[in-house]
Amino acid sequence: MGLPGTGQSGADPARQIAMAIASEGTSEPNVDPVIRMEYESLLRVAELQVAACTGLSVARKGTLSVRPVTRTVWASTSVDAYRPYLSKMTQLPTDLTSDLGPDPTLEIDGERFDPDDPRTQQTLGWLSGLMAAMAPMVAGMTTGTMVGRLALRSLGTYDLPIPRPTSGPDADTLLVVAPNVEAFSTDWSLPADDLRLWVCLHETAHHAVLGVPHVRDAIGDLLARHAGAFRNDPSELGDRLGLDLGLNLDPAAVLDPTTGPELLARLQDALDPEAVLGAVRSPEQEALLPRLEALVAVVIGVVDHVMDAVGAGLIASYGQVTEAVRRRRVTTSDADRFVERILGLNLTQEQVDRGTAFVAGVLERAGDDGLALLWQEGQNLPTPSEIDAPGLWLARLELPPDA
Repeated sequence: MGLPGTGQSGADPARQIAMAIASEGTSEPNVDPVIRMEYESLLRVAELQVAACTGLSVARKGTLSVRPVTRTVWASTSVDAYRPYLSKMTQLPTDLTSDLGPDPTLEIDGERFDPDDPRTQQTLGWLSGLMAAMAPMVAGMTTGTMVGRLALRSLGTYDLPIPRPTSGPDADTLLVVAPNVEAFSTDWSLPADDLRLWVCLHETAHHAVLGVPHVRDAIGDLLARHAGAFRNDPSELGDRLGLDLGLNLDPAAVLDPTTGPELLARLQDALDPEAVLGAVRSPEQEALLPRLEALVAVVIGVVDHVMDAVGAGLIASYGQVTEAVRRRRVTTSDADRFVERILGLNLTQEQVDRGTAFVAGVLERAGDDGLALLWQEGQNLPTPSEIDAPGLWLARLELPPDA
């Protein structure tokens, strides 16, 4: 049985948990139809402006649309977009002795075991079977928890610069989390209409840039490879099993109003970013990060450039809104950055400045024609070193700087 009023099946614990966390145990009112109509009219303005500024096709297949939603609906919809990445991180090993290294020892709850000991082999075999049985549940609960947390603060589809699915009826539908936008407007004393238009511009610009096939494919591939390159530490898994992680966290109990709040709190504590990431980060990920960070910097830099180019002439309080949103972006708590770090995103002020400097350097040397080279083919995307030296990037593409 699904959650009331959602039409979602109870067969998907990730979705159920994401929705439970997003709703914070309360029933969210539907978005006012008047607000829906306001967003639709603002989207038309944003669509025209972004298309004119970038020269890109804003919609991928049909007509771009916007859907103001509650946190719960955003969480339910976003589970499918994030699942391909987050589920890779929670693929548990079936052989706990395979990663013990040349000096194989295993420590659980402070006690060391020799894997060659028959008793240890029996224990490891039991744990391996348990890992295989738990894997789907852990994957679902981890994905649901992370997406639910994102729903509590996301303003729209592209709070994180992550490509969304390109097929299906909603491929050209932008989601705006209406209650979060309204709360942010109130908390920062921002004009509500100005913030709504700002969000529409931001979402449309991301949709256009991440809709470029080779940009979308390159970033999506690197995100998936980073999430899939975690290396589980058997000792850490053993310790976490000793802490009873997952053994008593049945999804039905999580959704039960009597036991749910306590179990959700335990789950979020168990998924502490430092403990999990420190246990499983791998050399493969370190090798991927420079390329991924370079591409994300390009996306951030281009989107911010588009926003600055068109926003100032459309939004009276553009500077105030932009400053508030950008401060919010780089002051996210470590807990809320967990998803970013799993995927290899690094949305710090340094990363933002890096993208801004690259775009400014290209525009200074080659104007809009230089920036347009990004969208021609995959080999035109800058390397990590070229992000910090846009002149070298232009030289590689053999586009002479303006005289």
